[in-house]
Amino acid sequence: MPVEHYENFPVASILLPRRLVPAVEAIYAFARSADDIADEGDAAPPERLAALERYGQELAAIERGVVPADPLFARLAAVVTEFRLPVAPMHDLLSAFRQDVGTTRYADYTALLDYCRRSANPVGRLMLELYDAVDERNLRDSDAICTSLQLINFWQDVAIDLAKGRIYLPLEDLERHGVSEAELKSGPATPAWRALMRFEVDRARALMLSGAPLARRLPGRVGWELRLMVQGGLRILEAIEKVDFDVFRRRPTLAPADWIVVGWRALHM
Repeated sequence: MPVEHYENFPVASILLPRRLVPAVEAIYAFARSADDIADEGDAAPPERLAALERYGQELAAIERGVVPADPLFARLAAVVTEFRLPVAPMHDLLSAFRQDVGTTRYADYTALLDYCRRSANPVGRLMLELYDAVDERNLRDSDAICTSLQLINFWQDVAIDLAKGRIYLPLEDLERHGVSEAELKSGPATPAWRALMRFEVDRARALMLSGAPLARRLPGRVGWELRLMVQGGLRILEAIEKVDFDVFRRRPTLAPADWIVVGWRALHM
């Protein structure tokens, strides 16, 4: 199952305990297919919302103990039962996907964080449930890591999102740094743009570092999985800095040599 299309799921990782693979795949299939309903294809917004509403109804049936006929939701129901998973995080994901249908701008950082709370954080919370590692401190740090990963992906994909008519950079930040939407769409990395992106990169890094202690607290494979995710996210931020914040001409990604650095840093966290 390809994981690059939905960033926060470690579906294919060799570090994922084999007993959890079917559970993570079932959750991933639900999230991936719902996200595609919101973002992919040429369906009209009412059609997308109707399809997502059906997903919500299937989740409600699972909560009532009903086994859905749809194979995707039947697998999900089995996982929910086996691991006693809460369904609320899945409803949160659907809420974010519904928002994607009609929302293409975020007025401020608070609004963007609220979106991340529902689009990214549920993934980490469900993983903590699978690992039986839920407590207040772990949830707090997991939320910080997941939100940071979401923000990093936004900053990495500014040009891609612009082509789709989306701007995830908070509009208040654009205004504060003197970057207009018109200038943003024209593509050149101006000094004002670089100052804006430096601010956003620093903020995403601080958030990631605030949650990083979770990777040291969790034992075994999950801890190593999380260390790699943390260091991978931080390395992407360095890649954005390396291109002098010009994400328009080149999307910052991790080369094989970067993964050596990520592994080394994960080992020494």
